[in-house]
Order: sequence, then C-alpha cells, then structure tokens
Amino acid sequence: MNFREQVDLDNLPKHIAVIMDGNGRWAKKRGGLRIFGHQSAITAVRETVEAAAELGVEYLTLYAFSTENWSRPATEVSALMQLLVSTIRKETATLNKNNIRLQTIGNTDSLPKACQRELLEAIEITKGNKRMTLVLALSYSGRWDIAQAMQRIAVEVGHGTIAPQDIDEATIAGHLSTAGMPDPELLIRTSGEQRISNFLLWQLAYTELYITELLWPDFRKENLYEAIIAFQKRERRFGKTSEQLTK
Repeated sequence: MNFREQVDLDNLPKHIAVIMDGNGRWAKKRGGLRIFGHQSAITAVRETVEAAAELGVEYLTLYAFSTENWSRPATEVSALMQLLVSTIRKETATLNKNNIRLQTIGNTDSLPKACQRELLEAIEITKGNKRMTLVLALSYSGRWDIAQAMQRIAVEVGHGTIAPQDIDEATIAGHLSTAGMPDPELLIRTSGEQRISNFLLWQLAYTELYITELLWPDFRKENLYEAIIAFQKRERRFGKTSEQLTK
C-alpha cells in the first residue's frame, strides 16, 4: 500500500516532533552494543527528514539527547557525542543541498566543545534555507526550558521592561527555546512507550500523540506517512464540541 498517496497535502501538520526511542533495544535484539543501535538510527533520521521536507512540513523537531541522558554510562555518552559530531559533519552539505535549515534547542553549552563547533558551523551554513527547519533537541528537557524562560522573564521584570501583571501565555511562549516556532501539532514516539519524557512540556499542550511499537532504527518514510494519515483522521477540538466545529 502506498501511504504517501493517502496523505492530504492540504492538511499537513506544520510542526512534527519525534521522540526517537528504542535504539538500545533494537541493538540488544541483534546482540550488539547500544551504540550500534544509535549508529543504525541515522538512516531513520535521514528518511524522516527527507520525507517531511518532500511533503512540505515546515518544522521537524527530533529529541536527540535529553538532560537525563547525561546519566547514562560515560562510554555510551562519549560515543553518542562522537557520533553526533561525525553525523552533523557528513549531513550538513545534504541539508544545504535540500534547502533545509538546522537549528537546536536545549542547553547546548553543556555539550562538548567539538559538538558545539560543528553545530554552530552547520547552523551558520544552513541559516538561509527556507524549505524546512530541522530542530535538534540536544541536552534538552521541558522543565529546563520552562525554568530558563522564567529566569529570563524575571530579569526583564527586574529591569522594569515587563510588569508582573502583564505576564501571560504569550510572554512565556516567547521566552521558550522554541520562540517563533508553531507548537507541534503531531508528536510521534517510537518503541511503544506511552509518555512524553520531559519533552516540550509547554508546547505539547494540544498536540496529537501517535505511538508506534516500531523501534526507531526501523522507522522509514512510510511510517511517517502512516502517522500523518492517522493525525489527519482526528478531530482537533481544542476544548470545543464537535457541533461547534461544524458551525
């Protein structure tokens, strides 16, 4: 079955977020180390980015490394950081060729210097691209994001540029790391886990969740199409009734 033909291109989510889960389990099933799963996941990332850009999705955010991931074994974290550096270096030219802009969200100052350099270079090279924005969430957590927004707002209150009574949802959204981006309309999580794992806590308030048992290294373009088709079949009411939507 060709799922792409079933995708309604006039009803695409502008922003898709993905929790890429299951790399370790995928590797364990094959008798390999966890890093083997992370390496094998690069194909899934490439196919997902390509498929989203080809369809016309405007923003794709990938949860690549959470703040909690720092507590994993040091050997795995080190290998992940090396893989991140080499992957960005290899893929930047492809992103640029396909008119895709790279951005990051998260506490990237905590990343190794080599990672920071590669990221900054790739962001600079691709900054003028307009087809799609690929956002890597690195050393990211939703609680960190909200906390840093509160800190920035508090500084502005202290300077007198914002009055406490004027702080509203738009003020908070404008100080999050995703400021200027639409909130995700669709969140995809692989591996069957049914939680959001401290990801985009503010931004996911009305996001549609799509959970698949598929482990991330096995995710391909057809699986993205399936998720979008499922999203397009849902009624998004935002607190209203079905009857109100039809008026």
